[in-house]
Amino acid sequence: MAALSSAQCHSYSSNSYPPSSSNGQRRSHGLLSFSSAISRRSPPAVLCLQQSLGNSRSNVVLMQDGAVATPVNPAQKKEATIKKLEDGLLSSSGISSEELKEAAGFDVNENESSVSITVVGASGDLAKKKIFPALFALYYEGCLPKHFTVFGYARSKMTDAELRDMVSKTLTCRIDQRENCGEKMDQFLKRCFYHSGQYDSQEHFAALDKKLKEHEGGRVSNRLFYLSIPPNIFIDAVKCASSSASAASGWTRVIVEKPFGRDSESSAALTKALKQYLTEDQIFRIDHYLGKELVENLSVLRFSNLIFEPLWSRQYIRNVQLIFSEDFGTEGRGGYFDNYGIIRDIMQNHLLQILALFAMETPVSLDAEDIRNEKVKVLRSMRTLRLEDVVIGQYKSHTRGGVTHPGYTDDKTVPKDSVTPTFAAAALFIDNARWDGVPFLMKAGKALHNRRAEIRVQFRHVPGNLYNRNIGTDLDQATNELVIRVQPDEAIYLKINNKVPGLGMRLDRSNLNLLYSTRYSKEIPDAYERLLLDAIEGERRLFIRSDELDAAWSLFTPVLKELEEKRTIPEYYPYGSRGPVGAHYLAARYKVRWGDLGIEQ
Repeated sequence: MAALSSAQCHSYSSNSYPPSSSNGQRRSHGLLSFSSAISRRSPPAVLCLQQSLGNSRSNVVLMQDGAVATPVNPAQKKEATIKKLEDGLLSSSGISSEELKEAAGFDVNENESSVSITVVGASGDLAKKKIFPALFALYYEGCLPKHFTVFGYARSKMTDAELRDMVSKTLTCRIDQRENCGEKMDQFLKRCFYHSGQYDSQEHFAALDKKLKEHEGGRVSNRLFYLSIPPNIFIDAVKCASSSASAASGWTRVIVEKPFGRDSESSAALTKALKQYLTEDQIFRIDHYLGKELVENLSVLRFSNLIFEPLWSRQYIRNVQLIFSEDFGTEGRGGYFDNYGIIRDIMQNHLLQILALFAMETPVSLDAEDIRNEKVKVLRSMRTLRLEDVVIGQYKSHTRGGVTHPGYTDDKTVPKDSVTPTFAAAALFIDNARWDGVPFLMKAGKALHNRRAEIRVQFRHVPGNLYNRNIGTDLDQATNELVIRVQPDEAIYLKINNKVPGLGMRLDRSNLNLLYSTRYSKEIPDAYERLLLDAIEGERRLFIRSDELDAAWSLFTPVLKELEEKRTIPEYYPYGSRGPVGAHYLAARYKVRWGDLGIEQ
């Protein structure tokens, strides 16, 4: 892949994250090294060879997207060049015939590579609202390679112009770089094309392959397929793309959207089926929460600040809370959601992945596999979730401010007798030396009083605190707490006890606050931007490995099966409330109070 044009696109240092070279890059570097070697041994021969090969550049054809097509008959040109030079050069230069042919055997375009990004399911909401805008943002920031093409693939009948019109309505420019916005949009849309086809048709994917080759223009081809489609057609699409539209000379990678199955058995079956057509290194299981800025900053906060790493254990931390709430229901998604529920939709993937990053040991390096190895260790050390450590709820209709909000089962796509939870709270434990006995409390819900996602780390009480008399009986109010707010209004703040100015001794709880919008003027990139760029670069750190997935499902599958077999009735809570009362009893069982109940600045 061509080098990124902007330094800000490199999320990782070259020492920590060696870039993932395409085949074209490796061959190109090999040619440069060889040319340097023979230059020292026989400069006249090299000049002659370079001039002779260089003249072939005039016989090229420009493609629609600016690509340069391969000369009409490059093989004859090369053979003639070798024949002309071979006899006169080999005897004096000491270069073997094989070396000379290797040097002359490179096409004009073989020194470059292209990336073709195919969005499978291009007419869906995810593609329109997230994937295409993220690709444009990467292009706008100069983060995509020089030669790239974006293809939409779906069953809908659509022309290139209609796709571009659809995509153009969702594109926005960076707040801090609005110059040339319209021009950039036009340039990006010219790189977008559409191909209509069935997801299970090898013939249709073969036709796509033909179009991709036209735009690749003889370069080393690298291809990324984003499966923005329902999981029940993943395998058909992967089979057809793998057999009929794989890259011939570079890499082929597939991004798979969640859900990755419904339980351990279905997840294992999906992984097994995918691996019939792809290797593990080609599969990028995306969890967009891992691409969020504050989740990315989690390991930086811990491992590069001396004040935090010594405190990151059972000795100082009393509990950890992972909280996800939305202030809207399942409007428009009731039919889909009812098949999964809040535990599968949020807790088993988003929150559990954040927990693993939070609790892992220091990895050997920042290499993707070293980090994922440590995450797997955490997941395998966790206690299987029990039904008594879970509270489930479902929102009901509620009138507030003169507005009536419908309940979950009021959705026409949801069965009237559905017991699918729209809220869940759980207490999880990691049985290892660092975290033994520390409750990790999760809660996630829809139709709650606010929208937020955050990590709250509550530290232990100060032993023998001299100021207990000033604090009062509620020691929890005086407990230090580290809050990492993932969304909205990204922030990191630490709650400390502080003396209120004056002649008396009155204590106050204050925040040492890093509010991102105040500290940093740049707009925070969307999670999909980071993850798409990582997939193009071959960086797997923020993608889920198959053994991670197995370990995650093994924690939740038993309790999910028990809930469904017993048809456990959820506790009902009003739309717009703080959720079921049972969640507070669950926390109280472990002498914990949910940290999001207080009013904060």
